[in-house]
Amino acid sequence: MSIDSPILRIEGRVAEIGQGLKIARMIPNRFQRTIGAWCFLDHAGPVDFVEGEGMNVGPHPHIGLQTFTWMIEGTVRHIDSLGNNQMIYPNQVNLMTAGKGISHAEISPTDKASRLHAAQLWIALPDSHRHMEPAFQNYPELPVVETDCFSGTILVGSSLGITSPVSVFTPLVAVDLVAKKNSTFELPLDLNFEHGITLLEGEATVDGESLEAGSLLYFAVGHSSVTMSCEVGARVLMIGGEPFEEDLLLWWNFVGRTQAEIEQARGDWDPRSSRFGVIDEAIAGKRLHAPSLEGIHLKVTRK
Repeated sequence: MSIDSPILRIEGRVAEIGQGLKIARMIPNRFQRTIGAWCFLDHAGPVDFVEGEGMNVGPHPHIGLQTFTWMIEGTVRHIDSLGNNQMIYPNQVNLMTAGKGISHAEISPTDKASRLHAAQLWIALPDSHRHMEPAFQNYPELPVVETDCFSGTILVGSSLGITSPVSVFTPLVAVDLVAKKNSTFELPLDLNFEHGITLLEGEATVDGESLEAGSLLYFAVGHSSVTMSCEVGARVLMIGGEPFEEDLLLWWNFVGRTQAEIEQARGDWDPRSSRFGVIDEAIAGKRLHAPSLEGIHLKVTRK
């Protein structure tokens, strides 16, 4: 059952990362900056790479957030300044908590032809945790709910009676649904959460609205469920959370609160500074250069 509020359709924009990998970026968006503490959502692929090509994002810094990678197809190696060197495989989550500062790189194997399909998201850390020590965790197994209509992997939080082990610091949810057959079913939602639903593969509708790859349907707080109609094989990602009430500044790879904080982080992304640690460029590629902030006045994101 849904409250009487319009469904907002958010059209993603195409961006490019890591040697020509095109992604659809759905949040942040000028109409909806966050969904709960989710402050960034990219849908990468599916894309096929020939031998010698792949995603290659060299060492770069983060503050004030958690990076969240849900791997659907392919493999990517995560290398960070804490010393972690972790390959992520399909149906796994990599969660990196940047806290006060960390750097990492993400690299696809290039020794043979490969395929890549993933959702990459950021979670804004609340003020109580945004200066915490950095950390990294790979989650090789996540709980799955099987029904006659779909298989649902609980990526974050609790849904369909199951709770994910992924550690976050604000009330959040994320579920990956794959339709087993042509079907229509009710998906329960938390009344206290706002939600976003996007299509990763196939064909589906939500409350009569078509889902399209590269766009997101936004549902405000107060929806207790949605009606989904899916073609067999359709894959849908649902994210949600309690509205995040803290002001945010998002710039480049940083999530902060003030321009001075962002400027400090940019200045600290310097080989002479120890804030973001060290990654061996021989295995992780060249460091990314921070864009200029000269003459730029950053705007605070508010609900």
